[in-house]
Amino acid sequence: QVQLVESGGGLVQAGGSLRLSCVVSGSIFSINRMGWYRQAPGKQRELVAAITSGGSTIDADSVKGRFTISRDNAKKMVYLQMNSLKPEDTAVYYCYAEIMVVYDGHYFASWGQGTQVTVSS
Repeated sequence: QVQLVESGGGLVQAGGSLRLSCVVSGSIFSINRMGWYRQAPGKQRELVAAITSGGSTIDADSVKGRFTISRDNAKKMVYLQMNSLKPEDTAVYYCYAEIMVVYDGHYFASWGQGTQVTVSS
């Protein structure tokens, strides 16, 4: 069974840093795009950053210059380095991956359980 497990969330003061990690466990054939989404109370889930298997990235405007996404294909991991954190970054952060379990050309979306990030002012 495929699972995404996040770690690294917590409480930090404004201006501080956190690094989120996510590992894909289980037997799989391939991972396409990976990324991080977040959802603050009362708001819709939004894309924070995403990265392709080749390393191309996209970032939300709100995090450009502060957050950096990276991945280790061999370890089936994706990371989110978050610097200069602001109170408005407070949210539950979800790891996302497009996974092909067996070689059939079909990728399905898989989500982690979420990790809380709280930034105090």
